[in-house]
Amino acid sequence: MLHGNFFFLNIVSGILLKINMRISFNKYQGAGNDFIIIDNRKSSFIPNAELIHRLCDRHFGIGADGLILLEEKNDMPFMRYFNSDGNESTMCGNGGRCFAAFAKKMGISDSTFGFLGIDGYHIALYNNNGSIKLKMIDVDKIEIIDDSYLLNTGSPHYVTLVRDVDAVDVAREGKLIRQSVNYNQGGTNVNFIQELQPGKLKIRTYERGVEAETLACGTGSTAAAIAYSHYFDFDQSPIELQTLGGILKVYFNRHNNTFTDIWLEGPAQEVFEGVIGINSDFL
Repeated sequence: MLHGNFFFLNIVSGILLKINMRISFNKYQGAGNDFIIIDNRKSSFIPNAELIHRLCDRHFGIGADGLILLEEKNDMPFMRYFNSDGNESTMCGNGGRCFAAFAKKMGISDSTFGFLGIDGYHIALYNNNGSIKLKMIDVDKIEIIDDSYLLNTGSPHYVTLVRDVDAVDVAREGKLIRQSVNYNQGGTNVNFIQELQPGKLKIRTYERGVEAETLACGTGSTAAAIAYSHYFDFDQSPIELQTLGGILKVYFNRHNNTFTDIWLEGPAQEVFEGVIGINSDFL
């Protein structure tokens, strides 16, 4: 069981109320990309950016790249995703697989799980080896910027091919690109890829909202596979991606520059579950 001193704000008729709460949560990881997941179908957890940021803090909180709420929308399970900076964000591919694993644990899914994300409808398939295959959105718009690619796979991603991905200063170069590309739309995630052999890549990703390199990024790996296919005119599927946290695979059908039937496959594992105390005494 985890405990900590956090704050929670609730404004009622202009009065600041001090609230003591205990929140149950589960911690999941997908190729090292880790998430706090909360069952919020009863709307008992009211999202607050500063609170979520503290919960995701690896020193003062639970620690995670992001926080996911299981909610309901249009009578369907709805995945609501927040980056570790506390702000609500776009789709997360590794988070989607972890969300599906959590749904199975909660008994609301079986061999197939359909749910809504901010980018639309997704389907998750549970493999016998414990991995999960997640259907992603189609991609029909690819922008080329100086031999690099900008595309949206549920979240915006910049993909650039390098000779040696281990030699890249991801923190520095990723941050510069993240802030300058797609600026009017909130910036972009940044992926550096290296071809190890045909159909097999090594990838490192700088994630916006986390503002750091993560061990893996699902939508980033999906974007990287599509950009690689486009750049090399490589139509074989799946493409395997070696992330810092594990192996991901991306399946797709390609017709000219349109990619459909895109699936992201990889691990999704529970790390632990716990209860954390939240109160406003910190303020």
